[in-house]
Amino acid sequence: MGSWQSAVESTVVGMGYEVVDAEMAVGGVLRVFIDRPEGIRMEDCEAVSRQLSAVLGVEDVDYKRLEISSPGLDRPLKKPADFVRFAGEEVTVKLKRPLEGRRHFEGILEVEPDGRFGLVLIEPAPAPRGGARVAPPRPGAARRVSRDAVAVGGKSRAVTGEQPAARKLVFALDEIDRARLVPKVAF
Repeated sequence: MGSWQSAVESTVVGMGYEVVDAEMAVGGVLRVFIDRPEGIRMEDCEAVSRQLSAVLGVEDVDYKRLEISSPGLDRPLKKPADFVRFAGEEVTVKLKRPLEGRRHFEGILEVEPDGRFGLVLIEPAPAPRGGARVAPPRPGAARRVSRDAVAVGGKSRAVTGEQPAARKLVFALDEIDRARLVPKVAF
C-alpha cells in the first residue's frame, strides 16, 4: 500500500468510517468512497474531506482534487467482511471465468460453512409445457435450494432442500471479477 493509501485508510478508519474504495484517477483526482452501517450523509463527506485534506497536506501527497462520496445504492463488495456484512442481500456477481456459458449472476448472498460464499440464484423457472414462462421469485420471497448446487472451480456440493425452486452458485472471492449490491429504492 502506497503512502497516500495508508494515509487515507488510517484517517478514515480513525474517524469511524470504512474505506470502501480509494483511487487516484486521471488528472490527479483522489476519490474516496466511505461507508458505515447507518449510512453516509453529506455532513460525513464534508468532515472526512476536511480531515483528509489536512492529513494529505502534512503527508505531502500530490493530488489536484479530493472527492469523498458514499458507495451508492449499488455498493461494491470487495473485502471478505463486505460479503459477510451483506449476507441475505440481493447482489450481482461477475465471475472471472464463465460458468455454464455465462459470467453474470444475480441472487441472494449467503455465507457458506467452509468460508466460501453462496448465491441463491434469481432466474426464471423453466418454461412449462405450452411455452408460458414463469417469473423469477421476488426479493424477500421464500426460496428453496435445489439438491444440486452449481459450484465454481469444479467443486460441486450437495445442498439440502426441497423441490428445485432455485439453484445455488458457490464461490471463493478469488473467482469473482466484481460484485455489487442490487439497488433497493423504497418510495
